[in-house]
Amino acid sequence: MERESMEFDVVIVGAGPAGLSAAIKLMQDAQSNEQEVSVCVVEKGSEVGAHILSGAVFEPTYLNELFPDWKTLGAPLETPVTRDDIYVLNSETSHLKVPHMFVPTTMNNDGNYIISLGNLCRWLAEQAEGLGVEIFPGFTAAEVLYDDNGAVKGIITGDMGVAEDGSEKDSYMPGMELHAKTTIFAEGARGHLGKQLIARFGLDKGKDTQHYGIGIKELWEVESDKHEPGLVVHTAGWPLKEHGASGGAFMYHLENNQVVLGLITDLGYHNPYLSPFDEFQRMKHHPIFKKYLEGGKRVSYGARALNKGGPQALPKMHFPGGLLIGCDAGTMNGAKIKGSHTAMKSGMLAAESIMAALKKGLEYGQDLSDFAERFANSDLKKELHFQRNFSPAQHKWGNVFGSAYAFIDMNIFRGTLPWTLTDPTPDYATLKPAAESQKIEYPKYDGKLTFDKLSSVFLSNTNHEEDQPVHLKLTDPELPIRDNLPKYAEPAQRFCPAGVYEVVESDDGEKRFQINSQNCVHCKTCDIKDPAQNITWVTPEGGGGPNYPNM
Repeated sequence: MERESMEFDVVIVGAGPAGLSAAIKLMQDAQSNEQEVSVCVVEKGSEVGAHILSGAVFEPTYLNELFPDWKTLGAPLETPVTRDDIYVLNSETSHLKVPHMFVPTTMNNDGNYIISLGNLCRWLAEQAEGLGVEIFPGFTAAEVLYDDNGAVKGIITGDMGVAEDGSEKDSYMPGMELHAKTTIFAEGARGHLGKQLIARFGLDKGKDTQHYGIGIKELWEVESDKHEPGLVVHTAGWPLKEHGASGGAFMYHLENNQVVLGLITDLGYHNPYLSPFDEFQRMKHHPIFKKYLEGGKRVSYGARALNKGGPQALPKMHFPGGLLIGCDAGTMNGAKIKGSHTAMKSGMLAAESIMAALKKGLEYGQDLSDFAERFANSDLKKELHFQRNFSPAQHKWGNVFGSAYAFIDMNIFRGTLPWTLTDPTPDYATLKPAAESQKIEYPKYDGKLTFDKLSSVFLSNTNHEEDQPVHLKLTDPELPIRDNLPKYAEPAQRFCPAGVYEVVESDDGEKRFQINSQNCVHCKTCDIKDPAQNITWVTPEGGGGPNYPNM
């Protein structure tokens, strides 16, 4: 089918911190060089920030570099960190506070801010548009376009108005081709196009396996006498350790009596009965959290996968016609539990590489191989290399002993130990059969501190056009009931934090696998953790999914 097309110098997929920083840096450098550059950013959320979810304690290092006058410009960084508390939770009631002298140096948050990353991205988008960047929210990047030589030449936006059976509704509008000399992919962790590009170009050849966690977060309004603006709390141990899993919890006190809290569960866990959502709900009853939440009101909910593989799992980030940046590549600093500033810097390095090529006459499909050298010589590479063993150590030895190793590695040897730990087993391959696993009975929700999945999804403002093709594709529709159910008690029912997957039994006892795609919060956990790799997440109709406020 002949589609309309538009031409740009650069097309960027994703209006997160990486993509927006790349767009801004490009336009800043273009103005400095008195050069005309056309930049387009495509964002699948209904608005910039709608799909952005992070803790977030933000390190302003690269915001300072991008906008030295960000305070004057009104960037939404309002709550500086005033105190850091780290606890090991031994049980549902007991805990041990970690003395500051034994905390890994990367967990020092002096000079950092507690923010809503969604609001920061909204502000970055305003700055980008002010510089001349075109931003198209509500449009998905559905497909990668390739030229006759196999190089990337842009993307195709998703069709609108397609019915569930594939027919065209009255509202049908075909997607558009966006052509570019260079296309930057900045979709966030487990980007669906990034995943395809890594496979097509063999970008992960010789690299360690990428690993992920699922981060589940709530935003609360708490009573004013319980609110401590600037307080940062991190915990490890219970509840995940009780079921042989690893990860950690966080609680950050924002402005306006708001508190964010969440739990990150490493997706390399073994027990198919484990539910990250229910572990998070259970966590809130620990006194460390409960004392702040009691009497408060939950106002928002969300979930998102995050990278945990470390720099040894970074794929090659350049290929003919494109670049892979931010969490689409996996630039998160696991030891800091921060990926926003690193994503920004990767975008800025991409912009520098593109601008250098534009000055020499950038051609369609050109492989910007100098990006690898810029990255290798950057402060970002040094930062990621310093903490390279943190996440693999957590996987190998758990939170407590893994953190003890991290303390020795980073605080004493300053990241100079002459080895790099690896973890070659992918997250989907770690589940044990249900018959070899202990079944977990989770407590009922009390409606005060703990809540069910559907009421949680309601607070994420998630919505999809109902009459559209299901965007969670099964390679083999029979596999969930035929294989996953008897072997793993169909774990998708539990690893999904939004109630998308159900095993439904009819009156005659026949079971079927039901996908409630309307509930999907685009976390990508199913694409990562399904033991048969039978589920593929693709983009739904543009504008669908969560609409996160202040998250």
